[in-house]
Amino acid sequence: MSTECAVDSNRPQWIPSNRDLTEAHVTDFARYVAARSGIELPDYSSLWRWSVGDVPAFWESVWQYFDLGPAPGEVLSQAEMPGAQWFPNARLNYVDQVVRQARTDRPAIVSIDETGPAARLSWDELLGRTAALATTLRSLGVRAGDRVVGYLPNIPEAVMAFLATAAIGAVWSACGQDYSAKAALDRLGQLRPAVLITSDGYRYGGRPHDKRADIATLRAALPELRATIAVSKLGHEVPDTLDWQAITRRGGSLETIRVPFDHPLWVLFSSGTTGLPKGIVHGHGGVLLEHLKAISLQSDIGPDDTFFWYTSPSWMMWNYQIAGLLVGATIVCYPGSPAYPTPDALWEKAAGIRATVVGTSPGYVLACMKAGVTPRAEHDLSALRTIGITGAPLPVKSSIWLRDNVGPDIHIAPISGGTDVVSAFIGGVRTVPVWPGEMSAPYLGVALDAWDEHGAPVRGEVGELVITKPMPSMPVAFWDDPDGSRYRRAYFDKYPRVWHHGDWVTITDRGSMVVHGRSDATLNRNGIRMGSADIYQLVEQLPEIAEALVIGAEQPDGGYWMPLFVVPAAGYEVDSALIERINTTIRSELSPRYVPDEIIAAPGIPHTRTGKKLEIPIKKLLQGADPARVIERSAVDDPILLDWYTRFSRRTGTTTPH
Repeated sequence: MSTECAVDSNRPQWIPSNRDLTEAHVTDFARYVAARSGIELPDYSSLWRWSVGDVPAFWESVWQYFDLGPAPGEVLSQAEMPGAQWFPNARLNYVDQVVRQARTDRPAIVSIDETGPAARLSWDELLGRTAALATTLRSLGVRAGDRVVGYLPNIPEAVMAFLATAAIGAVWSACGQDYSAKAALDRLGQLRPAVLITSDGYRYGGRPHDKRADIATLRAALPELRATIAVSKLGHEVPDTLDWQAITRRGGSLETIRVPFDHPLWVLFSSGTTGLPKGIVHGHGGVLLEHLKAISLQSDIGPDDTFFWYTSPSWMMWNYQIAGLLVGATIVCYPGSPAYPTPDALWEKAAGIRATVVGTSPGYVLACMKAGVTPRAEHDLSALRTIGITGAPLPVKSSIWLRDNVGPDIHIAPISGGTDVVSAFIGGVRTVPVWPGEMSAPYLGVALDAWDEHGAPVRGEVGELVITKPMPSMPVAFWDDPDGSRYRRAYFDKYPRVWHHGDWVTITDRGSMVVHGRSDATLNRNGIRMGSADIYQLVEQLPEIAEALVIGAEQPDGGYWMPLFVVPAAGYEVDSALIERINTTIRSELSPRYVPDEIIAAPGIPHTRTGKKLEIPIKKLLQGADPARVIERSAVDDPILLDWYTRFSRRTGTTTPH
């Protein structure tokens, strides 16, 4: 393994080839726009400026380029945020674009698990089983606007359940089965669903996880359910349910209904660390346009690709990966662990199915670095051309490690966006170089900027990530928010009529971006703002550290306490030598301003169930807040850890560091 990484921040680690520049989907789109409009668009930067300078023209061009039907007339009847009105005269269905891609030469889905060979699902089988399920849903009285929910692992049946629901105009929502019954109910129960589609369980980390008891709890708490449909993955019978295999084996021709552009497609849920999670409603048309743009133009995915993003139905990246079907790509379903039975299992799976685009997290990359694996030496990754990264900022050293240990010609494409728009604001593009530790460019149609606290743009320094013009995939609404007040508070309170996303970002002089973490969790010591991600990137790459959490807690006396909680790796302990090593690393490689006031050994770091560190709730605990009012335990991956931090805060006198 290459342990020493040569890094020159002034030189890109990957440069597009002439073939990339001429054959990329985004280049073809630019030629299409130029031919229609007569506008010169010689590079990505000019295309992006046009896309945000004439927003209606850009999104109409996306509609026409992907041949979504006759020109729908007016594009943007109300451009002010919140409340932008897109394509008011259009009627469509997300699923129609999937049906158009049906083919016989490649599978629609490759299904893999921790052991055994991959299973390939043809387009005919995908659409036939989806049609049979849609017929069953109709027979159960499910109509447009009704809710169908899934409590499922990442399996092909989950994809079919979503497509069948959307085809008939019903509204989909799902949780992965790693969620407890209570956590799933906190989300799905808000929707008062008509049908539950579930599985008896799944396999993860080498062992089965029987979910029948959780299913029973869910069903008992959903009084409006008309039926439960069960998939057998472990061979268990789920009593009083309709059998998936019996329902879907008969196939059929998939019929869809056309709905208005903003008709609800699905409800995704926020992390929900306080109170019930927010249900974020997206529309058919907005998701369709955004995902065609993001998958084809930004990620350069097309009908020859196998698209494998490691994800779960609980996370928006599951919805994002399904969009591969919109462009005829083969998508991959994997409910297992990325690191079982060996740390490089994800790379082994990718090699086995000849994946061309793989998505993972900075945490997994770091784990591979620490395990000393060299994927390109141990697996045939010759088909792989793009690695997507999201969930947290990708450190410089991790980016270089991917180059040196997975493949020097592979396009490393970290992205940043959110469940809020079920897509990315910033990321890679096939025609723009990659600089380590940075995201190459804003996505087309994303009027992104970095602002200071007064609403003035900043360059070369940290600012708030804002979006100054609407995007079609911004939420149609929040669930159960009739007057829109919760929606407005979430994004538009800080800067009127401008979307405030809550991330710190630096826009460089070359137009790339560095994301520093959540602005609501920012560190602000002596008036100097710092991003927690900058500390994590250094500390978590030390072999002695498994994970870290840094908190900046304002004190009643006007002081500021910045502790760093660290979880030692197996075989290590947090002693004075390790504390000095951490402090020296931060001081020399980042800044003396980032050196914590105290380094504390912790048994673990709590996260949301989508993997985000609970910086703000832990900060509130350390400031003496009531745990019951700060954190919803069912939203936490390991709730027992909350008890440790609560005891720690009480032991230290809550707001006074020890």
